[in-house]
Amino acid sequence: MAGQHVFLNLLAGVALLIWSTRLVKTGIMRAFGERLRGVISRATSNRFSACLAGAGVAAALQSSTGSTLLVMSFVERGFLTLAMALAVLLGSNVGTTIVVQALSFDLSALMPVLIIAGVASFMLGRSSVSQNVGRAMIGLGLMILSLHLVVGIADPIRQSEIMTLIFERLNGQPWAALLIGAALAWLVHSSVAILLLVMSLAGAGVVGIPLGFALVLGANIGSGLAPLGLSLAAPIEVRRALLGNLGTRLVGAVVLLPLIGFIQPWLAQLETSGARQIANFHVGFNLLLLIVFLPFIGQTARLLERLVRAPEAPIGERPSPVLDEGDFDSPSVALVAASREVIRLAELVEIMLRESIITFEEQDDSRRKQISQLDYQVDRLQENIKLYLTRLTRTPLDKDMSRKAFELILFTTNLEHVGDILDKTLLELAAKKQRLNLSFSSEGWAEIKAMHREVVAQMRLAITVFMTQDPVMARQLVVAKDHIRNFERSAAESHLNRLRAGTLASIETSSLHMDVIRDLKRIVAHLTAVAYPILEAAGELSTSRLKDAG
Repeated sequence: MAGQHVFLNLLAGVALLIWSTRLVKTGIMRAFGERLRGVISRATSNRFSACLAGAGVAAALQSSTGSTLLVMSFVERGFLTLAMALAVLLGSNVGTTIVVQALSFDLSALMPVLIIAGVASFMLGRSSVSQNVGRAMIGLGLMILSLHLVVGIADPIRQSEIMTLIFERLNGQPWAALLIGAALAWLVHSSVAILLLVMSLAGAGVVGIPLGFALVLGANIGSGLAPLGLSLAAPIEVRRALLGNLGTRLVGAVVLLPLIGFIQPWLAQLETSGARQIANFHVGFNLLLLIVFLPFIGQTARLLERLVRAPEAPIGERPSPVLDEGDFDSPSVALVAASREVIRLAELVEIMLRESIITFEEQDDSRRKQISQLDYQVDRLQENIKLYLTRLTRTPLDKDMSRKAFELILFTTNLEHVGDILDKTLLELAAKKQRLNLSFSSEGWAEIKAMHREVVAQMRLAITVFMTQDPVMARQLVVAKDHIRNFERSAAESHLNRLRAGTLASIETSSLHMDVIRDLKRIVAHLTAVAYPILEAAGELSTSRLKDAG
């Protein structure tokens, strides 16, 4: 029974460690996710700034998997070249070493302070940022607590004959230890958690330092393996970046593993603590990868492009290049090509709009993930259209063609905003409804679905207006916007009446209900924008509103 008790305590400590690292990553990502994305997008002009951006983002998230997923999204949308993605990933590998270094010291005095301050920030914070910062602080406090739990059972582990035999066998099998470390990091999707566990066991004398070094190398390989499982359906560019990241770790681990016996005495001269030696070895390994591979990321990217080739699609399924800058000599042809892509963009957004309402009735997130993937396509296509038209406007164009190019840019921008509303707010509201297990009142849900049908109809009308440039239909689009505004006002009044009547479902979902109605109204405002240039050109607009009909 004593052995079982020790084993259960060890599992509990490891489980708490894994959970606490997730808390830190989730809290930071929810609080500062958009800012971290901005750091990456603004700092990729050269390999050195890209590397620093990756280090900073990973240091904040303390999750190489989390930072890698951010990089994947940028590569998928075409905002990062393969070489710059490799530079960001090399930097992020170094950034994740910071928490390992910090927790190799005795921070037990900070544990109660972090947990108390974190709970206070989470419970009393009025903004989502303060609440998620509190979540991250709780996670850091629990990380320290979990390490103390693991260290606290070190003596029973040392006295266990079975555990002693296992570690003795592994001491002579560095390749087996490497595979175990990789498997554990892949299994929990957190190399930081495994590294902290190894560090605490080594500091308590349970794991020998050479064995700990082998497990560290394995954990680094495992953290490169974890994102690959999430990218099976990703574009070839994403898989190249992830395979390059894994390849650098594999090469480094294979080279260093036989040299552990030479490295360990040298590190022991710098630090006597086993935990500090593990932390320093982890930092040194990732710094070495950075120093060796950063100067050659261009060559590495070209090698990956040759080795990892996209499967060749059948002739009938190959996409034809629509946006060709060779058409700039004939601006009318270039504008038609851009219009074709805008229609394709509008169709993607229409699919997102139609499918989004279904997510409020589902209990899993599979449809939400598919819609989010569509938003990536929308963002990438919109960016391509905008850049193409911007380059076109730098060529000699007459007044009508310049106006047409501007209208196309305006419509694509509004479509991209609609996609963002659907992905960033409406889907988040659906996730919140599912997470809190809420249900709209039957009347409230009927109103939301009715308004959604109106918005879908408005979307179709907006696409038709864009294609036909018909002033009569453009006027119908603007009139329909006023109808949506009246519909929204009526739905809000009905909701308030249900609140006064004490309808429980309406009370529980009040903010959710109003937010959905508001977001649908915002979508209509963006869609209606396509009508105004047409009406203005036809003289159908006054300075502030439509002219009276007739």
